[in-house]
Amino acid sequence: MAVYFLCGIGGSGMMPLAQLLLKNGHEVWGSDRSRDQGKLPEKFKALEDMGAMLFDQNGTGVSEQIDCFVVSSAVEESIPDVKAALQQGLTIQKRAEVLSSLFNAKKGLSVAGTSGKTTVTAMLGHVLSSLALDPTVVNGGMMLNFQTQGTVAGAGEYFVAETDESDGSILFFKPFVGILNNIALDHKPLDELKDIFKTYLESCERAVVVNADNDYAAKVLESASLEDKQAITFSATGNPALVFAQDVKRSALGTSFDLYVDGEFIDRCDLNVPGMHNIANALAVIGVCYALGLPLHEAVHALYSFKGTKRRLEMVGTAHNITVYDDFAHNPDKIAASLSTLREFDGRLLLFFQPHGFNPMKMMRTEMVESFVKGMGDDDILIMPEIYYAGGTVERSISSKDLIDDVVAAGKKARFFETRKECGDFLVEEAKNGDRIVIMGARDDTLTIFANQVLKALS
Repeated sequence: MAVYFLCGIGGSGMMPLAQLLLKNGHEVWGSDRSRDQGKLPEKFKALEDMGAMLFDQNGTGVSEQIDCFVVSSAVEESIPDVKAALQQGLTIQKRAEVLSSLFNAKKGLSVAGTSGKTTVTAMLGHVLSSLALDPTVVNGGMMLNFQTQGTVAGAGEYFVAETDESDGSILFFKPFVGILNNIALDHKPLDELKDIFKTYLESCERAVVVNADNDYAAKVLESASLEDKQAITFSATGNPALVFAQDVKRSALGTSFDLYVDGEFIDRCDLNVPGMHNIANALAVIGVCYALGLPLHEAVHALYSFKGTKRRLEMVGTAHNITVYDDFAHNPDKIAASLSTLREFDGRLLLFFQPHGFNPMKMMRTEMVESFVKGMGDDDILIMPEIYYAGGTVERSISSKDLIDDVVAAGKKARFFETRKECGDFLVEEAKNGDRIVIMGARDDTLTIFANQVLKALS
């Protein structure tokens, strides 16, 4: 067994990899800037309890005993551990390279697309587990059915993984079956994304499962050279597709629909997670089950017991009839999906959005603003603190205030505050009976802490 050193071991992608390596009998060492700063101690204690050996991120933990030094994406020599690894001539690999080598050794089921990856990965993992197939599942978020941060190390032949297009690492993976949920503006320009996803679909061995409701995804499928691979399309909105939903019923707590596959009625499908996007997620999972020849009635039954993932419109709690949600909505598509689901039911929305990254906000400014303006009611209020700055030399040429000014100019209510604390104070003071407070933003454990702080202050 090998010794792996994970730089940034507490990250949303690194921690699941650490769990998987540990469960496979490898030795795992690591460091993390957040640990050095005293943040999120329970996360790092959990890693140590699993058997990981943690070091300060100052280079002292890096030694010749390490077989593989793992970084998230870029090899940043400014990080002391990376500098030490380079000086010692250690083998350095990206997280995705290590994960893909494990994934490609099994029948890999890849979940890709701009939005919905984490939920579909959890949903597919749960269905396969319910069918007693004992899959390995690696995900970027906590899967409530498994009560694990992001990893299930199964002994079965299938390996389900969320694969990421933002840094191009998706192309390390050679899926047996690949899902393409959707394509929308996020980390990269659309033309570049379409090229990446076309190559991704062509790399799949058995079948591809593609969302017919997403124009970009449908066009990429049309342009891809699939040879003898099976192309399975799905639709939640009535577009022509092999797997589709009809007679949709929605409630605040879930959805139900009639499932059809290749024109044949299969079963009534009941989901205990709300929103049209979750119907699409379920159809993608059924598409994979169809490609694998699994019993569809049993798959539908398993979907009923799917609980969801953390931070996907997760209800944190209610105080004085004011409900607080924690939501991983950080790009225009995700924001639009969350607001569409929330707007189906009564209650004013007090939206807190934490922008992450100056370059993404500059690139997506118009689309970000549009998603809020279209999704908000006249009484809803959007508030933002300044864009999260992680350090480095990035050009800070845009502010959250610019986005807020655009939203106000479009006729919606919005406020800018310099700090998150000021935002929290405003939410607590402004919230009234029947309101819903939604804490939105990218993968950032401190947002969950903030959501709980807001709920506590309301109590």
